[in-house]
Amino acid sequence: PALGSRGKRVKTCAGRYDKPPVTGRTRVLAATILGSSLAFIDGSVVNVALPAIQDSFGAGTAAMQWVVDAYLLPLGALVLLGGAMGDRLGRVSVFLAGVVLFTVASLACGLAPGLGWLVLGRAVQGVGAALLVPGSLAIIGASIPAGERGAAIGTWSGAGALTTAAGPLLGGWLVDAVSWRAIFLINLPLAATVIWLVRGIPDSRGPAASGPLDWPGALLAAAGLGALTTGFIEAPSRGADTLVLLCLAGGAGLLAAFVAAEARQPTPMMPLGVFRSARFSGANVLTLLLYFALTGVLFQLPFLLIGTHGYSASAAGAALLPLSLLLGGLSRPASRLGERIGPRPLLVAGPLLAGAGFLLLGLRAGNGRYWTGVLPGMLALAGGMTLAVAPLTAAVMAAVPEGQAGVASGINNAVARVAGLLAVSVLGLLAAGAGDATAGFRHVAYAGAVCAAAAAAVAAGTIGPRVPA
Repeated sequence: PALGSRGKRVKTCAGRYDKPPVTGRTRVLAATILGSSLAFIDGSVVNVALPAIQDSFGAGTAAMQWVVDAYLLPLGALVLLGGAMGDRLGRVSVFLAGVVLFTVASLACGLAPGLGWLVLGRAVQGVGAALLVPGSLAIIGASIPAGERGAAIGTWSGAGALTTAAGPLLGGWLVDAVSWRAIFLINLPLAATVIWLVRGIPDSRGPAASGPLDWPGALLAAAGLGALTTGFIEAPSRGADTLVLLCLAGGAGLLAAFVAAEARQPTPMMPLGVFRSARFSGANVLTLLLYFALTGVLFQLPFLLIGTHGYSASAAGAALLPLSLLLGGLSRPASRLGERIGPRPLLVAGPLLAGAGFLLLGLRAGNGRYWTGVLPGMLALAGGMTLAVAPLTAAVMAAVPEGQAGVASGINNAVARVAGLLAVSVLGLLAAGAGDATAGFRHVAYAGAVCAAAAAAVAAGTIGPRVPA
């Protein structure tokens, strides 16, 4: 139902729900944008701070991969469960629980006395993010009328990017002026604002809000992804030893068992039936390829800029601004363009342009000057992601029945986070074998370009010319 100015439903004299006043929609968008930005800001800020964290603890590259992957692992494995919990237990309630858990974990990360405590805090952050990320889009789907939902999703994508645009720059400044610990503490006032905004939004559930939650599936997914991640991260130092081979084989086996269990589970967190839609399956393969490339490159770039080219953390954060600013400023127009001409042209052109950006970054990896070495590739990458992100989100949400909005959002978010999880470890293995940071980044960037081109091919073959009404 639509929301009134204080989050209440508004009925016309004919008994139908009318368009909600602006204040109600504004509260929904503000709460979901700021809430999801907790997770998005954290990812971008931590990348800029990794060299400082590494110096602080005297740690190696593998430890820094775990600082990132300890967050992405529970997020990727549990975001499906988070979407299902929202549909069953209440989307606003689960979203709020995720915000609170994320905030407590952020405080723990900021006060961590050692690397082990930091990695543990990051893992708890990932659990909180798994609850709040799918809830943000599901709340929009349940609270905004269908005719305005595409524009609302575009606003969510764009404003979320604007909110996170200052993240790397602010994070870099905090690292330089205060400490890397401050990047986690900035989440506290943002979370307090989200908690205040959520109070006026009524809860909602999916039509099939019953049945047990799929804890066995969640455990199998987490164990499988964890084993694969361990294998890929340990491979550079151990080679193809028994532990690495067992982790890789065991991880693959556990993920196969996860798929088999979902097929038998009466209330699965990942209902396999949604993949019968070629549009939904294609959109998720596209997401996997594109976010694999993006996360792998953005993980390696700060090490190149700070460690090889001598950038400060603030300067490295500023180097990422074009991506966030273009996403923030142009995602809503891209969403409207996708509604007008259909998503397929943008989902082909966007990855191709992003692939050109990866290629440029790789070709200019040895050039440390920002204007000629970094900016051209970043602009192309930013333009490509801007064209793709909002139409991709809208295509995913439109490919399933409305009652499965939380599940669809959870699956797509899981795919994006699993792509990032694997990118940090798999592309980290590729970079480690290159011999030096410049060559390593170049190999990662070229791999990203190949993945982006493959994503464009998937979009051309599977995404229909129009989003279904």
